[in-house]
Amino acid sequence: MKITTFKPPKTKLCPFCAEKILAQAVKCRFCGEFLNTNKARNLQTNPTPNPAQTREKNEDILFNGRPSLWAMASDIVRGLLFLTIAVLLIIYPLENLLGPKLTDSQALAFAGYRKAAGLALAAIVLLLLLLKMVKLKMTYYEVSPQRIEWSRGILDRKVDNLDMFRVVDLKLRRSLLDCIVGVGTVALTTTDKSDPEFTFEKIRNSRILYDIIKKASLEADRQSGVIHLE
Repeated sequence: MKITTFKPPKTKLCPFCAEKILAQAVKCRFCGEFLNTNKARNLQTNPTPNPAQTREKNEDILFNGRPSLWAMASDIVRGLLFLTIAVLLIIYPLENLLGPKLTDSQALAFAGYRKAAGLALAAIVLLLLLLKMVKLKMTYYEVSPQRIEWSRGILDRKVDNLDMFRVVDLKLRRSLLDCIVGVGTVALTTTDKSDPEFTFEKIRNSRILYDIIKKASLEADRQSGVIHLE
């Protein structure tokens, strides 16, 4: 009886995202990059170690942090506006404006509805602000020499990452108020199909983060042999 043994298919690492794919693949099923282009051949023949080879060496965290609550400034202003309306509904006797059109029982019922509406509005506004605050503080950024990783979500946590060599351009935006409170926004333009635009919103030490990403992206481009065409 002839016994045949199962041989697993040969695999290789994608030179762009370092995920394991079939050796005969011409397109990576993870990052969507074609593997028969000159850029892919350059990465495969480049003597510099690819991201998969240097992953363990480059896990040093260069920066980590969470968005500042200043990112909620506009939401807080709108919330205060609606809270003011809610307080007016609770304390201001609108039924008196209708004068003799309402009987005593109708005025009493109207006052009850008015106060209930004010309390409901205040509760909804406070709940929405609380959820926004929790969601904001549950966002976490982590930057290493080879990638940017971020997690978010309250009940359903999601984690994504962005290879550093995909960063094409970055901008630092700081208003006068941002400078006063010590926060800023770092916006990235990338070649990643899932996140072509990525933003670190209202984060502290934004200038340090900007310099770190600028230096790390240039080094990642050099190691991977990537040239971004404008």
